[in-house]
Order: sequence, then structure tokens, then C-alpha cells
Amino acid sequence: MSLARPFFRTTSLAVCAAAALTLLSPASTPPARAQAAQAARQPTQSDVAKSDSAKPDSTQPPAAQTNGTGNGAAVDQPDPSQQKSLTTKAVEKAKQAAKSAGDIFGRVPCLPPKGGAKSMGSLPHVAGKLAAGQPVVIVAFGSSSTQGYGTSSPEYAYPNRLAAQLRRQYPGADITVLNRGRGGDDAPEMMKRLQAEVIDAKPDLVIWQVGTNAVLRNLDPAETAKMVEEGVARIQATGADVVLVDPQYSPRVTERAESASKMVGLLGKVAALRHVGIFPRFEVMREWHEKQALPVESFVIADGLHMNDWGYACFAQLLGDDIIKSVGQIKLGVNVPAAVQRYRPM
Repeated sequence: MSLARPFFRTTSLAVCAAAALTLLSPASTPPARAQAAQAARQPTQSDVAKSDSAKPDSTQPPAAQTNGTGNGAAVDQPDPSQQKSLTTKAVEKAKQAAKSAGDIFGRVPCLPPKGGAKSMGSLPHVAGKLAAGQPVVIVAFGSSSTQGYGTSSPEYAYPNRLAAQLRRQYPGADITVLNRGRGGDDAPEMMKRLQAEVIDAKPDLVIWQVGTNAVLRNLDPAETAKMVEEGVARIQATGADVVLVDPQYSPRVTERAESASKMVGLLGKVAALRHVGIFPRFEVMREWHEKQALPVESFVIADGLHMNDWGYACFAQLLGDDIIKSVGQIKLGVNVPAAVQRYRPM
């Protein structure tokens, strides 16, 4: 209590001084008194909140202001210094994302499968363009695990992770990775948007994740495989490379073991028949658990189905490693026959 008394006396003196000034001020200057009172009054939390809400978002360029009818009116273009500031922020954000990618593996390393890897094969179209320094378009096609459900941020979805890895490897290349994932979809829905969302993008590589929702919805694995084969043929007709990604190894999928096994096997047969790549996600994730002794909870979120940040990051890393290896084969002049173009993790 004794610590508060000096402050109280000082405050009392300040109040008395303010009162004296008020009595001495001319009666003809009420605006000046109002300004002095306003300056002396300390802002409350509500005042600060109102002030902040009235400020424009400093991270956004000035938007078109509206008139009374709601129509946009032209405004001055953003100052070049503001544009430079936005660019600097974007660069810093990219650096932070790269650091995050490294940090996540610093806690738990992403290791390639120890055994069972099959012949890698090549991705001649996309690898050839990367080797030549030409622009590349990759379409990630699939459902919620392509969309990135389960990540802590959209930038941690596997297509974004893959794009970041390839851009680090080929800093001078123009690499575009389009995320065409839509939660809940499987082959029937994907075939309906194949033309508009995949083929019309003129991709060099299509990574098609499919089959998980077919298992969960009890769809006929044979019918799913038939639709996937038709879709692969349409993509191949454009000259693009194709990589199929089979279902994930997670509790919600493994509880339907028979259906999951059939789906994995049939997608492998489609890949062999059409001579396209396949990333055996089911086998890779099972190895994380059974051979690398990682608890399922360390790579799958609480819903028992979708991967977490680490799971998506490791998946993207292994996928990117194989693409980079394929580019290396092209540069060395290694020609892999089409009959053994099987896309397997290193």
C-alpha cells in the first residue's frame, strides 16, 4: 500500500494543476479546452480497438473504394515502396517455409524404404523439360490428402512441399504445381473434372492420388480401376507423364483390409498395363510404422485417416527425390524402356 501513495499524491497534484489551467483559460476558447481534455484523457482498450479497426490493412494494397451505389471507383496505384515491401514479405515467408520443412525432419528424419523398392523407371517428359530448363507444369490430382486436409497450414500440403523441393533443386526453373485435390472425391467424381482441372492445364506430369475414398465408401475396386485406366489413357494422349498414388496406410483404411488390399493391387496393375509410374504410399507408410517403429499417431492425425505435417512432408520428399533422380537419368542419357517405367521410392 505504501508504494501506491506517492503515485496518488502525484496524480492529485496533476488534477489540481489541470483544474487551475481550466479556470485561467479564456471563456472564448472552448475548442482549445476540449482538445486539452482529449489529450489528457488516456485511451481505453475500446478506443484502441476502434482505432485499429479503422486502420487499413497495411499488408494489402489499396483496394478500389466504393461509392454510394456499391460500384468500384478507381484509386491511385500502390506506391512502389509498398510493392517492394510486399515482395520482401513474400521472400521472407518463402524462407520461413523452407526452414520449417527442414525443422520438421530435424525432429524425425524422413528415411527412404529400406527394402522392397522396385525398378525406378523414368518420367521422360517432365524430366526432359527440367533437364533442359524449360517451364514445367505439374498437376496434383486427388481428394482430401492432395488438398492437404490435416496440415497446420495450406503451405504444408504435399503439392506445396513438392514445389518447394523442386524449386530448391532447380532454382532457375519455372515450376508450377497445381493443387487439384477435392475432399471426398474418388474416381467417379474425378473423372467428371479430369478435362477441366487436369487436361486443360496442359500438364507435363500428373500425380493422381486415388482409391482411398473408394475403400471407405465400399465402391467396387474393379470399377474404380477401370475408370482410373480410362483416365490415365486420356492423360497419356496429351503426352504427359503420370504417377498414380495408392491409398494411405492408416487405421480408417486398414480396418477394411480386404478392400484396401484389392485397391492397392488393382492400381498397381493399371500402372503396369499403361506403363506409368506408381508411388506405393500404402507400402511406404506401413514401413514407417512396422520397420521404422514410428507410432501411427506420429504421421496420422486424430481422425485416423489423414496425414499430419510430417507425413505430408515425408511423402512429398520421397516423391520429389524420385523426380530428381529421373532428371539425373535423362542428363546422363539413360533410357529406361517403357515396359519398366515403374515409379518407386528410392
